[in-house]
Amino acid sequence: MAEFALLEKFESIRHRFEEVGQQITDPSVMSDMKRYVKLNQEYKRLEALTNAFRDYKQIVDNIQTAREILAEESDEELRAMAREELEQAEELTEAKEKAIKLLLVPADPEDSKNAILEIRAGTGGDEASIFAGDLFRMYSKFCERKGWRLEVTHLSEGTSGGFKEVVAKVTGEGVYGILKYESGVHRVQRVPQTETQGRVHTSAATVAVLPEAEEFDVELRESDIRKDTYCSSGPGGQSVNTTYSAIRLTHIPTGIVVTCQDEKSQLKNLAKAMSELRTRIYNMEYQKYIDDISSRRKTMVSSGDRSAKIRTYNWPQGRVTDHRINLTLYNLQAIISGEIDEIIDQLQVEENAEKLKEAEI
Repeated sequence: MAEFALLEKFESIRHRFEEVGQQITDPSVMSDMKRYVKLNQEYKRLEALTNAFRDYKQIVDNIQTAREILAEESDEELRAMAREELEQAEELTEAKEKAIKLLLVPADPEDSKNAILEIRAGTGGDEASIFAGDLFRMYSKFCERKGWRLEVTHLSEGTSGGFKEVVAKVTGEGVYGILKYESGVHRVQRVPQTETQGRVHTSAATVAVLPEAEEFDVELRESDIRKDTYCSSGPGGQSVNTTYSAIRLTHIPTGIVVTCQDEKSQLKNLAKAMSELRTRIYNMEYQKYIDDISSRRKTMVSSGDRSAKIRTYNWPQGRVTDHRINLTLYNLQAIISGEIDEIIDQLQVEENAEKLKEAEI
């Protein structure tokens, strides 16, 4: 059975799957939310593995049956059917083995989480703010196509349009596992609206994607938080500049500051700000994990170095280039309209190849 060595792992996977299935129905486990969530995540991963192994075992059984027929039967019609069955099964084997190997590699535990998306204008003045606005619309349309909910928690508008800074929470299935590849510096090359000589300028905006922390991930003590209230600014109707609904939270031990003025209600802004503060504190620890895997392999996920240029959008040539995988596409308008699936798919393929190489399964 050395030819199908992966099957040797099936029994232990199946046994663990059944064990976890029993544990998540145990009342003592269900009362411990942190443990319950982790076991649920493991259960889903093991369920996918178990189903993949069962499909793989069926293919292996088909191969062995076809080989037996070819070795023992003399009827040409049966032999022809067996050869066809063998050919089809052998073609499926490689793809199924690759899929199982990827499932065997431990997934980033944060991949299933919601995400906090930050976009900040970089070098380039007003043009950088306009570009930050373009990126925000790109991600908004991408999220809409994926069926995700995007909710702005903080924004600072640019003087000529776009945003100096915009922060949003993205909610949906597997959000962080997909959007995490977008962290880094995005560069634009085009003629700015303010340029009178028609010269192409280069500007930049920084994108950061953080996995949202759950309540049980970080314990916040009230004594460690300073809360300030102030009047909201920007669009919002009559309540703007008249009610102290905007919230600023400062986490004294770390110096982290978050603000939220999106809601007219101070309580709603406080809830959003607390959620973002929890996420930022959690990500200080999570960054150690990212740095660790970055030191061991060429990860496609930003190592946290916000000076790392990951993508260029060239308007005159209609070109988008992702520098991490040397991928160039000439469909800029589609991409800036939210069709970034092809880029993310290619990044995931490269990332998975690195994971397999590291795991040596």
